Amino acid sequence: MELILWRHAEAEPGEPDEGRALTAKGHKQAWKMAEWLDQTLPNTCKILVSPTRRTVQTAEALGRKFKIHPGLAPDATAESILGIVNWPEGREPVLIVGHQPTLGRVAALILTGTVQDWTIRKSAALWIGQKDRGDVSTTYLKAVMAPDLVVK
Repeated sequence: MELILWRHAEAEPGEPDEGRALTAKGHKQAWKMAEWLDQTLPNTCKILVSPTRRTVQTAEALGRKFKIHPGLAPDATAESILGIVNWPEGREPVLIVGHQPTLGRVAALILTGTVQDWTIRKSAALWIGQKDRGDVSTTYLKAVMAPDLVVK
């Protein structure tokens, strides 16, 4: 299984939190990361998005079909997200567009076995894979990309 964690791009401050939109900088960040992801993601990748405005706008930059999932809202836990994506039993790659601190906690839980507060920068993506060889499962970090590293 492969799990890609994409934090939403920069959003405006304000309330209600669910309605915060991307800033102009956030739109640029989302488009840069979407370009990299679109070239890299398999066509079979399932895309699940938090119901907030900023995550939906981030996902829209990718130009692929996605599903809004209420279980990915800002109050989600790392454990609940792993349940939603069926980690590690799932067979298709899954891209989650979500929030901090949850995405950092998901990455820490998968890679260390413990929930820790790891930071994922705005609009950055963390790609985690797992391979099964017989009775042995190997979890690995496949890629980390930030919008300022994407080169045209």
